[in-house]
Amino acid sequence: MPVPFPPAGATNLDPPDEAEVAVVSRGVVSATAPADGPTEVQRVLVEALFPAMTGHPASVGGPPVGADELARALAPRNEAYRTRIVQTMVLAALVLRPIPPEVADRVAAFARELSVDEGMLEVAQRFASGSLGLAAVDFERNGYTATWTAADARALHTSTELASAWEGVVHDPELAARWDALEELPAGTLGRRITEFYRARGFAYPGRPGSAPPLLAQHDWVHVLADFGTTVESELEVFAFIARANDDLRAFSLLAMVVSLFETGYLRAGAGLFESDPGHLARGGMATRVADAMRRGARCTGSVDFLRTDWFALADLPVGDARSHFGVIPKSDAALEAGSVGPWEPGGISPFQERAGRELAASAGRPYGSFGASSAPTA
Repeated sequence: MPVPFPPAGATNLDPPDEAEVAVVSRGVVSATAPADGPTEVQRVLVEALFPAMTGHPASVGGPPVGADELARALAPRNEAYRTRIVQTMVLAALVLRPIPPEVADRVAAFARELSVDEGMLEVAQRFASGSLGLAAVDFERNGYTATWTAADARALHTSTELASAWEGVVHDPELAARWDALEELPAGTLGRRITEFYRARGFAYPGRPGSAPPLLAQHDWVHVLADFGTTVESELEVFAFIARANDDLRAFSLLAMVVSLFETGYLRAGAGLFESDPGHLARGGMATRVADAMRRGARCTGSVDFLRTDWFALADLPVGDARSHFGVIPKSDAALEAGSVGPWEPGGISPFQERAGRELAASAGRPYGSFGASSAPTA
């Protein structure tokens, strides 16, 4: 029997204590573990997420928790809190390849008991049934871009209206000129750093051939703002940060998308440019890095939709001031020890990007500058 949400005056808005975290983490494992128990990726993910987000350890090996028991335990919690728990279940299910149908059904049962309607659960069920094409459609129908409007596109500064959120724009001289102008900003400003970020990697500015869709280019500013490199591993961190900074619960679909691209390969393509490259979340330390990115996103000031932000209005701020503006906190020691790097560090750029940067510099007749980044850590 679904447990209703509490009235406003009876809602528990306090951070969860250790006992609640133990019950909830056991509930997540109970909902998502295959018949022979949680996989190693599921285990390390749960063990990383709960301490990062709550300060309390997860209980992975404790007694199972049923849907009704978890729903009763969370009876004083509101819709947003319960939805975050269901999203954690979906995330733990999405790292399975394949997703057993009984796991997808079990997560759906937990969501019903919690009175939660989570759009990405439908995506997980599509994956479990092998309907990968329909799952891709569900990302658009139930995810972040479902509410995208022409008014939102104003932050992208395109000269013409986009037919879809992730549409590419490769012939827009006015848009390209706006990006070109960032090169004239003082050193150390957010806008000047983004141009250095592009030059080091050989990226084309939006509005020019070979460029990323303007909406996807929005996340490039977050690489600089939140100090993430541009390997596939770093992309997982960036989208975890972006998804959790936004109180709009649909933003979770952005993290679900990159996990489906870069861990399981359920999606062949996404965001108008990304292509499937599985196996990255399972790498050592990545669960810690993603969990810390979510922690940092959650700690941003208020609710921030970084993909709908007008970055040009902030481009002349020093990077430190831009971080203060959004309340961006430093990475944890654990994330740094796990290998999280920034865009200007060894390991903060891919070999392909470094080659593209060198080729761009050669075509422009100037020396190549990586601004500190290299494609492999130095000894």
